[in-house]
Order: sequence, then C-alpha cells, then structure tokens
Amino acid sequence: MRRTIIAANWKMNNLTGEVKNFFAEFGDTAVNSENEVVIAPAYPYIALASALSAGKNVTIAAQDVYPKAEGAFTGMVGGKMLADLGVKAVIIGHSERRRIFGEPNELIREKVKFVQENGLHLIFCVGETLPERENGSMFDVLKEQIYSAFDDNLTLAPEKITVAYEPVWAIGTGVTATPEQAAEMHTFIRRILKERYGYEDSRILYGGSVKPENIQGLMANEDIDGALVGGASLKASSFMKLVNFQAVK
Repeated sequence: MRRTIIAANWKMNNLTGEVKNFFAEFGDTAVNSENEVVIAPAYPYIALASALSAGKNVTIAAQDVYPKAEGAFTGMVGGKMLADLGVKAVIIGHSERRRIFGEPNELIREKVKFVQENGLHLIFCVGETLPERENGSMFDVLKEQIYSAFDDNLTLAPEKITVAYEPVWAIGTGVTATPEQAAEMHTFIRRILKERYGYEDSRILYGGSVKPENIQGLMANEDIDGALVGGASLKASSFMKLVNFQAVK
C-alpha cells in the first residue's frame, strides 16, 4: 500500500521566529502520525527547520534547486548546499517556477535528472491553467509536462518519484478542484505512470487550496496519495490537522 504524504510548501513565508514557533507547537505530531511528513521551507531557513525537526520523522525538502553541484551561478542554490543542509527531497516544476520565472520544459527536465542523480526524493509538479481547462486541453498539457520531464529520464525507484497535481487555477485562490475533477486527473496521471513508465508505486499528491475542511473529500479517491499544501501549512495548528488526517478510501 502506498503511504500517504502530507507535504508543506512554505514558499516565501515564515521567518526565524515563525519557524521556531511552528516546530515548538508541532511537537511530536509527525512522530505519531502514520503519514509521511515533508516540509519545504524557504532556502534561508532550511538549516533551522532541519535542526528543529530532528527526531520528529519529518523530511526537509527544498522548493527548487539549480541543476549543478556548485559553481559560478550567482543567486542559485545547488546540490552540494542542499546536501550540506540535510535536504532529502526537492520540489521541481512548481507552477510558480514555470509561470512567474518562465522555466521551460528543458530546464525542468535537467532538474529532474539532477535530483535523481543525487539520490533525492523527487516531488514533480504538473497542472493546467484555467484557460487550458476551459478549452479542454488539460490532458494534453499534463502529457507534455510529464513526457518532457520523464521520457528516458527516470532512474530512481518508483517510491522516490512523487507527482503533485496542482491545478494552477486553484493555487492560492481559495478555489479547490472538486473531488471528481481531482480524481479524474489523478487517474489520468496514474495511467501514464503505469503504462508509459511501469511506475505503479509512485505516489500522486493533490495541491491547490488544500485545508482541513476539504481534505477528506479529496483523499477519498484511491489514486490520490496525499497533499502538497501551501497556505494551510504555514501554521502548525492547521498543518497538524492535515498530518493527523487518515484517509478513508
């Protein structure tokens, strides 16, 4: 059985005091949870989060990585730095990286390859915009994102490859895909992973305005293995409810 992942993407939020308060309140919640817990702080706070989460069964992730170990790349953070900070997982291809920073599929593919070469857990994001959903091209969009990143480019074991479906129109908007919409897209992704790559045990997360009030409806589908959480992960009080959630399939 695939183990549920509840992953926090703090984006550009939570300063030193807030990180300390979060883990002080979070306590042993992750230790006592049956779910796998991942937290991705902003770069400057990875070391602090890593130290504060020691012994709590929390995997610290990075929100991105530049696909080089080190070198003359001003403003970037590379693989050696992440390893030095104890990072075990990396989020790649988030819609904000694609949309705001203009990351092309070629660069995302290079990052996917780099994360695997360094033995890190890959959390790979895919998703369509509202116009793409409205014009019916969402399946083609996901296929292009997955194929361009994964074709002849998968080397990690299936359990270390996680795909996060995040409809761009639902991220930070307060709008959540209906359970039926989420289930349809997850089933589609599951079929691609199984039929094209033979990856039956990879997990697929839903991301897009996930909160304690709507997680049950989303997680009821057998193809949804957890959540990539934004706003509701910033405070320990709401994130603890998600971490302690037990899916009823």
